[in-house]
Amino acid sequence: MSFDDPRTRCDRTAAWQRLRAHFDRAGRNFDMRDAFAQDTQRFARFSQQAPHVFADLSKNLIDAPTETLLLQLAQECGLEPYRNALFAGAPINNTEQRAVMHWLLRHPGRFKACAQDDQSLAATDTVAAAMRDVQSTLDDMLALAERVRADDAITDIVNIGIGGSDLGPFMVVKALEDHCLSGKRLHFVSNVDGMELGGLLRQLRPERTLFLIASKTFTTAETIANAKAARAWFVAQGGSDDAQARLPVARHFYALTTNLEAAAQFGIRTTLGFWDWVGGRYSLWSAIGLPIAIALGAEQFRALLAGAHAMDEHFRTAPLASNLPVRLALLDLWYRNFHGFTSRNVAPYSHGLRRLPAYLQQLEMESNGKGVDAQGQPLPYATSPVIWGEPGTKGQHAFFQMIHQGPDVVPVEFIVLRQGGRELSQLHQRLVANALAQARALMTGRPDEPCGHRRFSGNRPSTVLVLERLDPPSLGALIALYEHRVFVSGALWGINSFDQWGVELGKVLAKDLEPRLTTGDVSGLDASTAGLLQRLAQPV
Repeated sequence: MSFDDPRTRCDRTAAWQRLRAHFDRAGRNFDMRDAFAQDTQRFARFSQQAPHVFADLSKNLIDAPTETLLLQLAQECGLEPYRNALFAGAPINNTEQRAVMHWLLRHPGRFKACAQDDQSLAATDTVAAAMRDVQSTLDDMLALAERVRADDAITDIVNIGIGGSDLGPFMVVKALEDHCLSGKRLHFVSNVDGMELGGLLRQLRPERTLFLIASKTFTTAETIANAKAARAWFVAQGGSDDAQARLPVARHFYALTTNLEAAAQFGIRTTLGFWDWVGGRYSLWSAIGLPIAIALGAEQFRALLAGAHAMDEHFRTAPLASNLPVRLALLDLWYRNFHGFTSRNVAPYSHGLRRLPAYLQQLEMESNGKGVDAQGQPLPYATSPVIWGEPGTKGQHAFFQMIHQGPDVVPVEFIVLRQGGRELSQLHQRLVANALAQARALMTGRPDEPCGHRRFSGNRPSTVLVLERLDPPSLGALIALYEHRVFVSGALWGINSFDQWGVELGKVLAKDLEPRLTTGDVSGLDASTAGLLQRLAQPV
């Protein structure tokens, strides 16, 4: 099915030009301290509650006229019909001719069309057909997870994947440790480095271990290399393809893949699949989430889905002016394309969210790190910022020096929990106080300090996201919030946020270089690569 993209690229709208004039006139030298002094309702005006997430945007370099112009930009860019196309199952991934329906993976199963144009209504047939498969696969996955949870012989589950097959499940399992089943240890292996997998295998007993091989095509080079190494270790410990053996491969290796033939050749009989409209970085809600379901159980996994679905509905139905993913994305565009800020720091004041910055790096930079628009034309403006961060007070003793006093302005995103974890709860109040203090210090600074070394310019922007607690519904909503925020940014920039051609060239070159490390052949290589290969080569 073809797709008629309803968008107008942001720089081709009248609102873009109005924003440029507004920035030159008032935005460039905006001081949020003056804005607070002049508007006693600023906090109320620039904060809002969305499902499971409260957001304070008031300590940002923005005022009502700026947000009004940004909302006009969203309207003129065609954000609303493009959003409708997403939820109608239209093939908005135009370079691969695919729908983008990760949101369907957390839908409770009673789908209603949300758009009225012929193109979107035709696409809803795709959604209705997919819905049945989604619910059936979800039931199968959760039943399998419950069987593993009930199997006392299995104590260690090793997920072997990379990219979206690793970052999302790893992040969620670590975040929800308070809700995980005791007696099961979850491990995640992604790097094609013997130190990672080998170090883990030394700690495992083969009869107690279940390996999950997560690769949609079962051809992902790094994943299959690690899977083969794990299988070789298992066989060396007495494992066998014989189903009647003491250690049958089929009992200790499962595959999350659509390539059943390749999995069978590997010796795997238990598989779960998913669909080509599920991008890797959006796949934790699919069969790729099996390690999450094993850790949490069926009920809590459904609660994770329910939290994400609540945010989906907020994004799908809320007016743009009160739509949190939209407001955050517009702020991102304002900072990237007008203020020229090149990065955003994510500072979760929660040990549970320690893997969130790494997860968001892929979600945002792989989605929106593009230099051409959806038609392949070069863009005259910047897109994704660099996303980076560390949890809580650790960052204060590492890079916050630069954030407070360095020459580059780095917007910070604080994530704070009202309720802490179940362990040592008396420390939580101190953690929250530190988060609030950092956000306040970035805003107020010490601009009048006579000693230059102790002077803080202040007026440095930050956003504070507040969760009541870190539980499956709240985490699901937070992840979906970021997904939709990335979608909106990409929509405004006129790019395709759902392909990733930038990762392909390195893979192709690696296939050529790997055998050369054995043969020492440097023919046809540039001088630098040839010199490095000769230094690193290990001839047989």
